[in-house]
Amino acid sequence: MERINPPELGRPSGFSHAVAAEGRLVFLAGQTALDEHGRIVGDGVVEQFERALGNLLTALRAAGGEPADLCSVTIYLVDMDDYKAHAREIGKVWKRLAGTEYPAMAGIGVSRLWDVEALVEVQGFAVVSR
Repeated sequence: MERINPPELGRPSGFSHAVAAEGRLVFLAGQTALDEHGRIVGDGVVEQFERALGNLLTALRAAGGEPADLCSVTIYLVDMDDYKAHAREIGKVWKRLAGTEYPAMAGIGVSRLWDVEALVEVQGFAVVSR
């Protein structure tokens, strides 16, 4: 996998501008902070992000991948300002769970998610080496 960050686009922080890869494509459904009983857990955006990312990585591992295989991740946010206010904490969660290899990423503000209690949803795709 090659992470491409042209200098004329500025230094990325917490994402890559582009990712090129060869292998098996794994498309990962959007994950919220659902527990094994189908209930949203976590009182705030940091706790919910940790659970949602953990759920995404669980699905990825079940498909034979690992966090470094992520090519693209989209984060859907009910409250963008709250997410930005906790960016450092969320960054620490990312590094602990996924490491320091960053995929191409986007954060999108939404009015609500499928589960009304959900504050964040994480969706992505990966390329897993054969």
